[in-house]
Amino acid sequence: MLKSFTDIFKIPELKRKILITLGIIIAYRAGAAVPVSGINPDALRSLFDAHSNSLLGFMDMFSGGAMSNLSIFSLGIMPYINASIIMSLLQGAHVLPWVDRLAKEGEHGRKKITQITRYATVVLALVQGFGLTMMISKMPTPGDLTIVDNPTFAFYALTVLTLVTGTMLVMWLGEQITQFGIGNGISLMIFAGIVDRLPAAIKDFIRMFRIEELSLLKAIVLLVFVLLVIGIVIWVETAQRKIPVQYAKRIVGRKMLGGASTFLPLKVDQAGVIAVIFAISVLSAPLTVLQFMSNNPWAQKLMEFWQRGSWLYEIVYALLIIFFCYFYNSIQMNPTDMAENMKKWGGFIPGIRPGEATAKHIQRIIERITLSGAIFVVLIAIMPDILRSAFNAPFFFGGTALLIVVGVSLDTIGQIESQMIMRHYEGFMKQGRIKGRWFNIK
Repeated sequence: MLKSFTDIFKIPELKRKILITLGIIIAYRAGAAVPVSGINPDALRSLFDAHSNSLLGFMDMFSGGAMSNLSIFSLGIMPYINASIIMSLLQGAHVLPWVDRLAKEGEHGRKKITQITRYATVVLALVQGFGLTMMISKMPTPGDLTIVDNPTFAFYALTVLTLVTGTMLVMWLGEQITQFGIGNGISLMIFAGIVDRLPAAIKDFIRMFRIEELSLLKAIVLLVFVLLVIGIVIWVETAQRKIPVQYAKRIVGRKMLGGASTFLPLKVDQAGVIAVIFAISVLSAPLTVLQFMSNNPWAQKLMEFWQRGSWLYEIVYALLIIFFCYFYNSIQMNPTDMAENMKKWGGFIPGIRPGEATAKHIQRIIERITLSGAIFVVLIAIMPDILRSAFNAPFFFGGTALLIVVGVSLDTIGQIESQMIMRHYEGFMKQGRIKGRWFNIK
């Protein structure tokens, strides 16, 4: 492992990509600490401390603490994710024919869809930025502290403009990581914000133990449970359903090709992290709308009801995760194309007729493993509420945050490993071969 890590810096291109990624993440975290003007930081902090276990605190976690500082990056990447969800739904539901045509036009169509997504991001950032500014300026705080003294039109305009500009800058930084760095830029932005709060969360855990808010037995049980859940998440994230595929022998020129046995790998949790991020983005939409009516008593009651831990929130959260798991897999995997490509190259699944029967067989397997993966993601996502009620655990051990951290870590490590193997270096998992079968050596 240590040798593989040092080999990274022997490859100039890979080293450059990693340094670019780290530099952009550092710039993003620095911007998250720059607050907008005209805000009372103590009053703002007291507001988020009072709502740390609510949806507001959950959104603050995704911004890496930028929202609780009302920094220039407070909205983070959420408007871009919401815009991407809208475009994906339009493509998947075939609502607008011209969107379907763009999706089939290759690189040109992809660039056009990306451009439309950026425009939609600006519109959503304007709406969410104005809603957040209204909430911050009018929402009551503990101790009757004032976050903004006598907000004027100039304050609202400048703050909204700053938040929208920050969102577009974060989107641009994420795209630079994806294009010139290593890993998925948008996911790494969220990953960086979550990991940045880990030291403070560990400090809070130790403080709770010292003041005997957590007993020694509960602390040990919680730590063992955390390690066990992390191991299970890694196992499920890397689990695959292998469909056996047999290729018939065929003669090409004077050579006989084929006759090999292989398998078609399907990930059990194909859309885990993406589904969770999409679900949270949708859940934050009602809160944004209610922020426009923060002075209305009915709106305040709805905001109190639409909080993390309520039965309505948890049910909607679970259903959204399951929906986006199926939706994402329906976009990413096409059983008909898989069956046609398999038939084209002389492959077949033993006991299944090629063509339509193979497509139906793959579709059934995808539906089953998608349901299993979605249920697992739902259990992990609602786990923080169970831990808080049973062990009074700090909020930092969130199942959603854990899924994102593990998923992004595995994806980034996989990309680094593929870059190393492509340049004839050993990856983090050495490979060997016995009797014609590949295996991994840790």
